[in-house]
Amino acid sequence: MPITIQEVKSIPMLKKFVDFPYELYQGNPYWVPSIRANVLNTLRWDKNPAFEYCQAKYWLAYQDGRLAGRIAGILNPRFEERFKRRYARLGWFDFIDDYEVSSTLLKTVEDWARAEKQDAIHGPLGFTNLDPEAMLVEGFDEVATLAASYHFPYYKEHMQRAGYSKDTDYVEFQIKVPEQRVEKISKLAEIVAKRNRLHFLNPRNRKELLGYAPQIFELMEKAYLHYGVTPLTREQVDAYIDQYLGIIPTQFAPIVLDEQDHMVAFGIAMPSLSAAMQKNHGRLYPCGFIPVLKALRKNDKADLYLIAIHPDYQGMGINAMLISNMLEVFLAMGIRTVESNPELEDNYKVQSQWKHFETRQHKRRRIFIKQLA
Repeated sequence: MPITIQEVKSIPMLKKFVDFPYELYQGNPYWVPSIRANVLNTLRWDKNPAFEYCQAKYWLAYQDGRLAGRIAGILNPRFEERFKRRYARLGWFDFIDDYEVSSTLLKTVEDWARAEKQDAIHGPLGFTNLDPEAMLVEGFDEVATLAASYHFPYYKEHMQRAGYSKDTDYVEFQIKVPEQRVEKISKLAEIVAKRNRLHFLNPRNRKELLGYAPQIFELMEKAYLHYGVTPLTREQVDAYIDQYLGIIPTQFAPIVLDEQDHMVAFGIAMPSLSAAMQKNHGRLYPCGFIPVLKALRKNDKADLYLIAIHPDYQGMGINAMLISNMLEVFLAMGIRTVESNPELEDNYKVQSQWKHFETRQHKRRRIFIKQLA
């Protein structure tokens, strides 16, 4: 059947773009919906501060008059500045199991990238590393997290058939929370804190935590220099603070400070919202916030989002302080399992943090790349 491609140029079309995966994955027990309003704001030209320097185009694919797929193309000049590579990004790529649909969408974004004089195209990636990225290639019978998208098994096959190959992989771990504190970690945390004269923020309320939010992003920029990470503007930082940090319980965001109260490390976790988002189908209103609030108060699962340590303090055991603190929180809440979320497969320093726990590597994600002749 002939495929028709339409470029998204209006808010009503953009809403169709956002809603497509909610139809595609309907009834799938492993897919976790994102908050629709957040996705829409991320993609809107007038809402996302990334458009101050990024370019993006979105396309919808129709087959026999029915919506059959979507794809985004993104240019982030800050990536070229940092990594000296002219790579376009593809993202928000979803499609039915029809190679004509997927190949037509990929050809559309590739032709656009060539016209923009790009040497290659890689993804899935968003505007920044805080947007959804990487395609699931292992772990299709595992429930996704709010931070990492689910994909059907046929996605990988379509990418390979279209000439895309592995650029890098991320792995994910499920970590079993011990029934009691791990004395070895607790003692190490005490020694590290005393030796380096460090202490935890222990915010009294959310307002005090949010006061340190800009420092969190400043530290991220110093600590995260790996694949595809680019600097954020102050406007982007403010947008991410509003989007993500507003609902995190304060005890799930340990912050380590030095004697001058400068941030040297932080961790961000959250009670799992996977089941809650499956119940509300990605809508918080009018009643979708209720399962979210319940999940934040009572849960036996948690997700790790970020851990960052200032480069001057790396290798000193600061991670033991963060892990010890989080374990206390998990035990108090009755959390039994934790999802690590994606970690670069060769980031052995991060993966070594789990050596004291019972873990299983249960998911793998891939960034694909294709050179553009």
